[in-house]
Formats: sequence, C-alpha cells, structure tokens
Amino acid sequence: MKINIEILDKSDKQAEAFISGEIDAYTAPKLKEALDGYQNKENFTLKVDLSDVGYMDSTGLGVFVGLFKNLRTKNSELVLMGLSERLYRLFEITGLSEIIEIKNIEGETNGNI
Repeated sequence: MKINIEILDKSDKQAEAFISGEIDAYTAPKLKEALDGYQNKENFTLKVDLSDVGYMDSTGLGVFVGLFKNLRTKNSELVLMGLSERLYRLFEITGLSEIIEIKNIEGETNGNI
C-alpha cells in the first residue's frame, strides 16, 4: 500500500493537495496527518485532487468526513477534484456527494465527472 501526498500553499486562504496511490487503513493515517494543519484555518479553501488515487476504502472516507466537519466549523471549505467514476460512486452511495463539494479537473460540479 502506497500513497504520495504533495501540498501546495497557493495563498494564505487556499491550498491544493495532490494525492496519488491508495487510501486505505494503512495509508489513511498518513493522509490525515498531512492535512491536519489545514483544519484550523479560518475562511480557507482546501482543494484535494484525487485524480491519481486508484483505490479508497471507508477509512479514506472517514478522513475526508472529519476534515470536512472541522473545516466547516472554521467557515472553510473542502473541495474534492478529479475523482474517478469509481471513487465518485463511493461518495455518492454514502451520501457524501451531497454535502462535500466535488469537482472534476475542468471544474464541473457533481454528476459531471
């Protein structure tokens, strides 16, 4: 199980994370740790590009749910981008696609992946 995480701070109000590999019980703690520093920023946008994620299980979903909740309490937002149809389906089945903003690389919103 392998994951690669690269985070670019675009400004003091926005960062973009590029994730590749798999998000599962073994790699989710590393992802959570990498994104933890952004949970306390106010009026902030964290974009997470999942274009190169081939697999995600429920522990990965848990990371994003926790991140979403914490960001929301700080009037910040989480935007997921580049989900494959398989990953999008996972968010859709769990109802998370209704509360977490999901865009593809071109910026189209939910359902247009």
